[in-house]
Amino acid sequence: MKPIAAALIAATLLTAGPAFALEPLSQEKHINDRLISARIADRIRRECPTINARIIYAYGEARKLKRYAQDKGYSTKEIDAFLDSKADKKRIYAVAEDYLTQNGARKGDPESFCAIGRKAIADKNLIGSFLVAK
Repeated sequence: MKPIAAALIAATLLTAGPAFALEPLSQEKHINDRLISARIADRIRRECPTINARIIYAYGEARKLKRYAQDKGYSTKEIDAFLDSKADKKRIYAVAEDYLTQNGARKGDPESFCAIGRKAIADKNLIGSFLVAK
């Protein structure tokens, strides 16, 4: 390879570095959507006496999500820091609570959570995939 061509390739790779930088995990849509959905499903199964969680399925999905993050280039240290972040946990929980409230969930009313859960199961959406009717 000619020295000028090699220098141009090297310069391109060096200046392109930031373009390949990963977004913060707190902004990674695929990961956050799944964590929020899992939290919504967890709230439903805790509040609704006629719906259970698909625990083994959820565990498998968590492992897939970790692999997804690692495949994108996030380190185990970055993933663990994100999952341990109180601020991110609070944000995810707040989004989940907003979703539940907007869809009719009311504190002290298990049936309001059951209705959301049954609909999610029937729609076969991401939230419903974590749930099963008793």
